[in-house]
Amino acid sequence: MSEGNKTGVEDMSVEEQQIRAEFDALIQDYLNSNHRRKVELITKAFEFANQAHAGVKRRSGEPYIMHPLAVARIVCKEMGLGSTSICSALLHDVVEDTEYTVEDISNMFGPKIAQIVDGLTKISGGIFGEQASAQAENFRKLLLTMNDDIRVILIKIADRLHNMRTLGSLLPAKQFKIAGETLYLYAPLAHRLGLFSIKTELEDLSFKYEHPQEYAYIMERLKETEANRKALFERFAVPVDKKLQNMGLTYEMHARVKSAYSIWYKMENKGVSFDDIYDIYAVRIIFENQPGIDEKTQCWEIYSAITDIYRIRPDRIRDWVSRPKANGYQALHLTVMGPDGQWMEIQIRSQRMDDIAEKGFAAHWKYKEHNVEEDTELDKWLHTITEILENPDPNALDFLDTIKLNLFSAEIFVFTPKGDIKTLPQGATALDFAYALHTNIGNKCIGAKVNHRLVPLSHPLTSGDQVEILTSRSQEPQPEWMGFVTTAKARAKVDYALKRVRRETARAGEQKVIAAFKQADIEQNTSLFDKVALYYGFPKRDDLFCSVEKGETILPENIKKILKEKTDNRFLKYLKQALSVGKTSSSDTPEEVGETKEKLQFDKKRPYILREEAFNRNYVIADCCKPIPGDDALGFINDDGNVVVHKRSCPISMRLKSSFGERILSTEWSSHQTASFEATLEIKGIDSLGVLSKISKIISEDFNVNIQRLLIEAKDGMFEGKIKMKVHDVEDIQKICIALSKLKNIKSVGRVAE
Repeated sequence: MSEGNKTGVEDMSVEEQQIRAEFDALIQDYLNSNHRRKVELITKAFEFANQAHAGVKRRSGEPYIMHPLAVARIVCKEMGLGSTSICSALLHDVVEDTEYTVEDISNMFGPKIAQIVDGLTKISGGIFGEQASAQAENFRKLLLTMNDDIRVILIKIADRLHNMRTLGSLLPAKQFKIAGETLYLYAPLAHRLGLFSIKTELEDLSFKYEHPQEYAYIMERLKETEANRKALFERFAVPVDKKLQNMGLTYEMHARVKSAYSIWYKMENKGVSFDDIYDIYAVRIIFENQPGIDEKTQCWEIYSAITDIYRIRPDRIRDWVSRPKANGYQALHLTVMGPDGQWMEIQIRSQRMDDIAEKGFAAHWKYKEHNVEEDTELDKWLHTITEILENPDPNALDFLDTIKLNLFSAEIFVFTPKGDIKTLPQGATALDFAYALHTNIGNKCIGAKVNHRLVPLSHPLTSGDQVEILTSRSQEPQPEWMGFVTTAKARAKVDYALKRVRRETARAGEQKVIAAFKQADIEQNTSLFDKVALYYGFPKRDDLFCSVEKGETILPENIKKILKEKTDNRFLKYLKQALSVGKTSSSDTPEEVGETKEKLQFDKKRPYILREEAFNRNYVIADCCKPIPGDDALGFINDDGNVVVHKRSCPISMRLKSSFGERILSTEWSSHQTASFEATLEIKGIDSLGVLSKISKIISEDFNVNIQRLLIEAKDGMFEGKIKMKVHDVEDIQKICIALSKLKNIKSVGRVAE
C-alpha cells in the first residue's frame, strides 16, 4: 500500500471515530430523557443515513452525516422530543440529497417518520426560495405541514439552528442572506412556539454575523460589568434566600443576563447607551411545586415574601400565571428596588413552567398517535394559519409580512358582551375583533360599542375591553379597511372580498371593451386588449376593464384610432416606473427576476468596494435608512444594475435579505474624505441661557461641519431637538456626540434616522 493510501485510511478512521462519538452522545442524550427506550430504531436510522450520505462533505470539510446528527441532538436535548423526531431528524436530508424515496423511508421506518421526512423535504432549501412566488409557496407548504404534524416545523427550526451555529464557513453575502431570513422568520416562529432559549440563540447568532463590531462591543461590556453584577446579585439574594428557606421551599435562584441582541435592539429602539439599560439582567426563582398547593398560590406567596423585603415598582408587574401567553409561557414578573438603589426584575416560575419556557410546547405536547386531542392555544393559532391559507393566491411578500405581523405581536384579551374572551394581537382594532368572531360578522360590520361607547371600525382595542359589534346587511368590505386591519385573518378576508368585487367589476368592464371592438368591426383577442391597456398606461388588461366599468376611462367611438397609434412612449413610461431604483415589490414575476440576475455580474466572493471618484459614486444611498461611511452596510442589486446601499439593521434590508438573497452583496466603504453625507442628531437636555449657541459653535466652528437644519423646542425647563448636518463618516458623528455630551446640562445625544 502506498504512503498516500495509508494517510487516506487513517483520515477515514479519525472521521469514523468522530461520527461514532457524536452518535454515542446522541444516544446518551436520549437515555437521559423520559421517553420510551427505542434505541434500536434510532441506531437503525443512523446507520441508514450514514450509509446514504457516505463520502459527502459539508462546506466546512466535516462529513455530511455530522449535520443530521447535530440536528437530532438539538431535537432530543434542547427540544425534549422523542424517538420519532430523532429518527426524522437523522433522515431529514436523505430523500432530498440521495436516491432514496419517501416510500423507502416508509417501508423501513413506518408511515409516521416517512410523513415527517416528506414534510421536511417539501420545504427544503429554506423557507425562502430564490424567487418571490416560490417563496410564498414554500412558506405555505411549511405552514400546512404544521397541521399534519407540529414536529416538522420543530425539526426545521433545529436544522436552521445548526446551520446558524456553523455559518462561519460561508461567504459574507450568503451569511447576510441566511442571518436575515433567520431573524425575519425562524426566530419569531421559535418564539411563537415557546422555544425561548433557541429563539435567543438564533437572534444572537444572526446579530453576530450582521453586526460583528456591535456584537463584540456588547460582549466586552458584559464581561467588564460581570463582577459588579455578581456582587449585586449576592447582596440581593441573602435576605431573599433566608425568607424562602423559612417558608420550606425547594428552589433555585440565579441571575439571567439579557442576550446581546436584546440589549442592542433596546439601544437602537430607545436611542440609549449600554449604561442606560437598567434591566440587563434579571433574577429567576424556580421552585419545586409542593404537593397539595396550587402553583399560582405559591408564585404569589414568593411575590409577597420578596415585596416584604424590597420596594416594588407597581407598573412593572406582569402576571402570566393567571393567563399564559399564546405560546404557553407562564411566569410572574415583578420589578423591585434592589439593595444598591437599582431596579431589578424578578421572574418567578415553577419547575413545570420553566420546562415549558425553555422547550416550549414540545415539553408537554401530546401527539395525535396517542389519541389525545388537546384544545391548546397552539391549536388555535394553527387554525388561524389554516384560515389564512384558504385565501386564494395571496401576494407573496404581503402574505409573509401578514404572517410575520402575527408572529411578532404581543397579545391583548378582549371580552364579548356575554363575557367570552378572545385573544388578539396588540394594536388590533374593532374590525379585527369582528372578523375574529366570524367572517360574515366582519364583512357586514358598520361599527362597534367598546365598553358601551360607540366607536368607529378603526378604533384600537386594549386588554379588558368589552366589545359589541354592530352590523348591517347592506354593508360590504371597503378598500380603506386594509388601512386599519392588523390581524392576518382579517386582512386575508378583506383582501379576498375586495378581489372578488374587483373580479366582478373587471368582468363587466370587459364586456364593454368587447362591445367597443364589435362596434369597430374588429375581432378581439388578448394581445389587442393588452395594447389598449398599455395605451392608457395600465400594466394589466384587468386594470383597464375596471377603469372602463367605473367610468374612469372613456373609450373612443372608434377604437381603431387607438390601435393605429404607437404605444411605445406609454409603455416605456410604465416600464420605467416598474423598474425604479431600489424597487423591491413582490409583483416582480420570477421571469423578470431571473432575467435581471443573468444581466448583472458581481464577484460575490469579495466585498463590493463603495467608492466616490470625481463626485461619481458606484452606488446609491437608500432613502429609508441613509447609511454613511462607517455604518454596517450591505448592497442590493436593483433591476437597473445599481447597487443600493442599506444599513444592515434597516427593516427594508431585512426584507431584501430574506426575499432576494441572491441580489445581496457584502460591502466595504473606501475613504470618503471629500464626500458629504446627511446625518441627523437628536439632542436632549435642561434648558439654559446660551445652550443653542454653544451647540451650533461646537458643530460649525470646532468641527467645521455644515448644519442644514436645526430645530430646538423647549418645554417645562427641558429642551429637545434635531440637528441635520453634512458629515464625512460615522467617526465625525461619534466625535461630535462626545463633544456635545460634555456640555453642561446636555443629557443625551445620539444619531437618529429621519
